[in-house]
Amino acid sequence: MDIIANYGTTLVLVAALFGFLMAWGIGANDVANAMGTSVGTKSLTIRQAIIIAMIFEFAGAYLAGGEVTATIRNGIIDSNAFADTPDLLVLGMIASLLAAGTWLILASYFGWPVSTTHSIIGAIVGFAVVSIGPEAVQWSKFGGIVGSWVITPAISGVIAYFMFISVQKLIFNTDDPLNNAKRYVPFYMFLTALVICLVTIKKGLTHVGLHLSDGEGILLSIAISIAVAFAGWIYIRGQKYNPQDDSKMHFANVEKVFGILMVITACAMAFAHGSNDVANAIGPLSAVASIVASGGEISSQAAIAWWILPLGGIGIVIGLATMGEKVMATVGTGITHLTPSRGFAAQLATAATVVIASGTGLPISTTQTLVGAVMGVGLARGIAALNLGVLRNIVVSWIITLPAGAILAIAIFYVLQACFS
Repeated sequence: MDIIANYGTTLVLVAALFGFLMAWGIGANDVANAMGTSVGTKSLTIRQAIIIAMIFEFAGAYLAGGEVTATIRNGIIDSNAFADTPDLLVLGMIASLLAAGTWLILASYFGWPVSTTHSIIGAIVGFAVVSIGPEAVQWSKFGGIVGSWVITPAISGVIAYFMFISVQKLIFNTDDPLNNAKRYVPFYMFLTALVICLVTIKKGLTHVGLHLSDGEGILLSIAISIAVAFAGWIYIRGQKYNPQDDSKMHFANVEKVFGILMVITACAMAFAHGSNDVANAIGPLSAVASIVASGGEISSQAAIAWWILPLGGIGIVIGLATMGEKVMATVGTGITHLTPSRGFAAQLATAATVVIASGTGLPISTTQTLVGAVMGVGLARGIAALNLGVLRNIVVSWIITLPAGAILAIAIFYVLQACFS
């Protein structure tokens, strides 16, 4: 308790710095995942992807990131265990932010798409075990986390596989692919908009004063999706298609029709991602600010200070702009060759899996979901279409994320204890 009383302001400033670093890591890694398929399919340039992410990620984080957040991320540790030693919880949360941020930036440097959620969870578990003991951790939560390594990529992979097969049967393997693309792509636009609206309304807009029941959310999503499909139908028919383009690249005009879908998906997924995953950075930071402000009292939830959401949003944007390129290349071109139609199938499968997970409470990593979807699209063209060496590196990075976060957090926690005691 003396540490909080004597160094309260310093602790909040250090937590803010490390929270910014964590947000930077989220931008470099997770946001690059969300934009990777759009860049890989050449629907967007890297500069355009960064501009879209800057606008929509920041808007999602700032407008819909939440007025209230759980102070202990995902309830992975029991906050009551720290009731008598809140200073340990403050130091541990600061150590967790630095550990998870460091790991994310390291993974981004090597181009590994890893889970930001698993990074912070591993870090929090690491410091909890060494500060209080194994009893401070709710180990039952771990089964779902480990299971998500297999379950979520499998679900998104299956959805992406069948989505791309349907595109092949309805459009590419027909006598008139371009006209069939004009006919069916508005329907795919409806599906895409519906899924993304459900993601955004379910995960993003509950804290903007828009409190909708499940039924109202579904009706609003359907109405918006019909409008998007109609606007898409008008846009597609207004586009000029040059037959000469097909001689340079087979189905170039058909892929041009799918290109607009990728841009819509990129904007909406960036907003949904900003509103959801900024919590990985601001959750522990809010915990520190709340405990220090209350003089050591630990509450299960804490109001977010006015400066925390902008800090997280700015960190995410800077992370993508400075370090996002390598992870975007891994997801967009490293796993398998993507075209706009394949990228669309992967992005839609990712969003659909997030909706399924939200409704069932399944623990989920957006990163692993997207990688699974890209794999599913690749498998639709045969195992030879996948770069197994890249996939091996990705899976290894997933497995070592939890222990890496834990080991870094333990080391940093001991250093912080030595500095402040």
